[in-house]
Amino acid sequence: MVDHSIKGKTVLIAGGAKNLGGLIARDLAAHGARAIAIHYNSNASKAEADKTIADLKAAGVQAVAFQADLSTAAATAKLFSDTVAAIGRPDIAINTVGKVLKKPIAETGEDEFDEMFAVNTKAAFFFIKEAGLHLNDHGKLLTLVTSLLGAYTPFYATYAGSKAAVEHFTRAASKEYGARGISVNAIGPGPMDTPFFYGQESQEAVAYHRTAAALSPFSRTGLTDIEDITPHVRFLVSEGWWMTGQTILVNGGYTTK
Repeated sequence: MVDHSIKGKTVLIAGGAKNLGGLIARDLAAHGARAIAIHYNSNASKAEADKTIADLKAAGVQAVAFQADLSTAAATAKLFSDTVAAIGRPDIAINTVGKVLKKPIAETGEDEFDEMFAVNTKAAFFFIKEAGLHLNDHGKLLTLVTSLLGAYTPFYATYAGSKAAVEHFTRAASKEYGARGISVNAIGPGPMDTPFFYGQESQEAVAYHRTAAALSPFSRTGLTDIEDITPHVRFLVSEGWWMTGQTILVNGGYTTK
């Protein structure tokens, strides 16, 4: 019988230094992961990556960190090969990397468009590709997208649009990798109470989200707490393996398809 628990498993988390990615790393460590590799993008995140690694090691987990800009296929391939060399072939691969832009279509430049699709689409595609090449049989592959995939709203065309492609990548990969028992899913949180959200929002928009509890019937603040997302991530990369090829919006009723 295949063991779908997290205990003893090897994990790679892209964007695993801080915010939701860092919390996922700590959560999987607490549930028995043997070894965890985390990725971070730039020197600006190094201190947080170091703290996450220290916490993982304190929990008894073998832990390593790698810095890379995953907007090239070569960098993503190197992240996986470095992970395999350091801690072995992963059983679980999670991509939390993303970039948000809130801007009208008429004001969006070509350079901004290219950057959004490099980070949110190209990096996701090649992460899925490399996971298929490097994951152990019966592995788990998960990509973070956005609940805006179920929204009808202006100003997020490049963000939601670049994440929308991942839904199709997920379905295709689940079919292509399924013969090896690998589950492939995407999870779309609502707007989260992290610096990722505040960097693009005006004070008026922040106030709206914080006071409009009707946006989510469960929300305490109008925003998603990252602590509410980690149990769903944990489920999908363990006992929830039978669910595959899905894009699941986890947002407390903020929006739905």
